[in-house]
Amino acid sequence: MSVSHRVDSDHQLARLLQIGIVLEEVVEARSYHHYQSLDDEPRLDPAIESLLEDAADESANHRERLEDLVDQLDAESVPFEQIEALVEAQYGATEPEDFDDILYDQLCNEETAYKFYDDLVGALRASEASFSISRDRLIDLLVEIREEEAQGVEEVTKLMNTRQ
Repeated sequence: MSVSHRVDSDHQLARLLQIGIVLEEVVEARSYHHYQSLDDEPRLDPAIESLLEDAADESANHRERLEDLVDQLDAESVPFEQIEALVEAQYGATEPEDFDDILYDQLCNEETAYKFYDDLVGALRASEASFSISRDRLIDLLVEIREEEAQGVEEVTKLMNTRQ
């Protein structure tokens, strides 16, 4: 399912929100993976440690907010394995170890999430469908999450620039 199409039903919306949930789980898991890998470093970089901790917390918060929206929709959820396969096919071409630097991986994760939410907001705004939850509330929440992802991109980029 592509976000580039208009969203025309609760079922379609639920599926897209579930994709967002899995994306957030991926970001949370990868942040945690990198955070744990810092234990192997001779000196922990407090700025990177803080960034990864904040990213994991933010992803958990986003996931919970998206799960709440899915619960409010008049639609059956799609099996987790099916959504996970969609996310893997569309967004999961890399592993944390594929990047030379933790920050590059984190930047990729933040940009991917930002792009997903930006596309989803655009698709919702292009749609004239009615949903079982308030369209304004839905878009406001997704815009808020998108802006938090944009801030994450900025924070990672700023940290990358200070390390050069």
